[in-house]
Amino acid sequence: MLQKFKQLINENFSFLKEKKLLIACSGGVDSMVLTHLCAAAELTISLAHCNFGLRGEESDDDAVFVKNWAVANDVACFIKHFDVEGYLENHGGSVQMAARELRYQWFAELLDAEGFDYVLTAHHADDNLETFLINLSRGTGIAGLTGIPQQNDKIVRPLLPFSQDDILGYAKSNGVAWREDSSNASSKYLRNKIRHQIVPVLKELHPTFLQNFLSTQKHLGQTNDLVSQSIKTLQSELFEPQDSVFRINIAKLKALQPLGAHIYHLFQGYGFTEWGDVEGLLSATSGKQVVSKTHILLKDRDYLLLSPKENRVNKSYPVYLDETRTKLPIPLKVESVEKVEKEGKHVVFLDKEKLNPPLLLRNWEKGDYFYPFGMQGKKKLSKFFKDEKMDVLSKGKQWLLCSGDDIVWVVGKRADERFKVEGSTREIIKITQLL
Repeated sequence: MLQKFKQLINENFSFLKEKKLLIACSGGVDSMVLTHLCAAAELTISLAHCNFGLRGEESDDDAVFVKNWAVANDVACFIKHFDVEGYLENHGGSVQMAARELRYQWFAELLDAEGFDYVLTAHHADDNLETFLINLSRGTGIAGLTGIPQQNDKIVRPLLPFSQDDILGYAKSNGVAWREDSSNASSKYLRNKIRHQIVPVLKELHPTFLQNFLSTQKHLGQTNDLVSQSIKTLQSELFEPQDSVFRINIAKLKALQPLGAHIYHLFQGYGFTEWGDVEGLLSATSGKQVVSKTHILLKDRDYLLLSPKENRVNKSYPVYLDETRTKLPIPLKVESVEKVEKEGKHVVFLDKEKLNPPLLLRNWEKGDYFYPFGMQGKKKLSKFFKDEKMDVLSKGKQWLLCSGDDIVWVVGKRADERFKVEGSTREIIKITQLL
């Protein structure tokens, strides 16, 4: 196994050489074999052990075991105790998910604080099979069947090509000591049920079942790569960028077949899960939307608008007439000028004596109205936005420059008639939206 491991490092993970590596070491057979193999391959390693305290004294003994091995082999070791119950009280979820989140959060902190280049974990081929079956039992797409990736950013899993039998065989033949986790024998967790009750039966069906599975999973991964490339091409054609929003032509989207599969792959990267609701937007009335944890998908006439979800908080910012403010949500340049120059949507000229400084920059609110420059009478902003063909997302991002309760400028759109420069104006203020 050592020779195969060295060959794997040379062919697939040569970037690990001469790097500072952190091994996630529980003290179990998998992580201890990974530690021995890395040491034998002369990689630069340190150990990180998580003590979740879920098995009382047994958990503490695991930590002592890892620490003693590190001392005996002159390897740096980091050990951290975690309050899993406290984390669950604040965040909810399962014990396993809490432990996973805490573990990887700590690894990220160690990478940053101690200058490690990568974290190595001891996931192997049997873990991959179990993950496949878990995802299959819960329902998943092709991506969920491709298994655990060999590399995910700074997390590397060099034991994935090896089976549990390979690892146990190496440990026994090379005198590798390890700790047994008593919770691994319990059928309390879904993974353990699959490990002890389902996988053995599957392996009995065919003597090379695991190898056949890995081959099949490789083919699934290649198919998923083809799908991903096709989806990226489609997204570049369909997703029209406009500021921070993507506009997607509904007619072109409807032309894709099978429609449901295309919708899933086009939008699944944006956190959506209610696919019936997403597809329903195609025939919904304008203004309907579907919200994920990270994004909003909005129907706007003949388009879907995809944008990041923002926690909008209505705020107002003072704008003084004697200084340029660049730290506003939209930076503004304020200056006194002698005459009105060429105007545009992003420049406004105002009669200083008509203003009540400081001006306020704020979000628009329902019921707002103004007196559009060049027109008689007032107009509700909602009607103005409709005439401007502004979508709901753009309305939510619109800023107003106000004097007291009166709108001076719908920034970047139109000024208010009441504050225009006239023949009797003595001082002119020019405000420019800096783009």
